[in-house]
Amino acid sequence: MSAGNEDIGRLLLRITCGGLLLMHGSHTLFNGLDHIRRFLSQSGLPEVLAYGNIVGEVIAPVFMIAGYKARLAALVVAFNMLLSVLLAHRDIVFQRNDFGGWMIELNVFFLVTAVVVVLIGPGQISVRR
Repeated sequence: MSAGNEDIGRLLLRITCGGLLLMHGSHTLFNGLDHIRRFLSQSGLPEVLAYGNIVGEVIAPVFMIAGYKARLAALVVAFNMLLSVLLAHRDIVFQRNDFGGWMIELNVFFLVTAVVVVLIGPGQISVRR
């Protein structure tokens, strides 16, 4: 595979993970943080941490897509998804949905693809500085 193809692959990975997560995060951005505040409060954590969700599901995905500080942004996304599983979805980690899929498959998809971006970097098709 040529270097150009690897860079296109990295761009597609960043667009896929960042773009899908940005669409997911836009719901929170436009509909509020109440459900996240509730999860945090029930877990004994300060509700102000809910704003971290905007960072993890809106700001970091934009940085990933652009390739600007992509590894750091992907690390933020991975951490956000790990917290999502541990706080909001811990009761369904070992459950399947009605179609046979894993209940937390979307969270795991975002977590793993973000970790891949952390490991391989953004490639040449990115905003570097």
